[in-house]
Amino acid sequence: MTAYALVDLNITNVAGMLPYIEAVGGTISAHGGKYLVRPGNDQIAGNAQMVEGGQDPFPVKVIIEFPTLSAGHGWYSSPEYQAILPYRLNNASGKLVWVEGIAS
Repeated sequence: MTAYALVDLNITNVAGMLPYIEAVGGTISAHGGKYLVRPGNDQIAGNAQMVEGGQDPFPVKVIIEFPTLSAGHGWYSSPEYQAILPYRLNNASGKLVWVEGIAS
């Protein structure tokens, strides 16, 4: 069943995030994943418009689709992703949540 990584970020140091931003796409595709939502180069400070719920502490939204939850977990725990993860953790605050899709 298809799985999704839902990511909410507040980037606090864009320059420090650059190695992550430049490398993460390759790690995702290597595990069968693809972006469904992500900011463009001109949206690095945020790509979401809040409609309800007050101020959003995490204005950058990313949705990544994987063929299975297992493939998603494989990406997250891979040596390639773990090598770049500190760039995100040290230069942004946020959260990553896994959800499975529905069978169609």
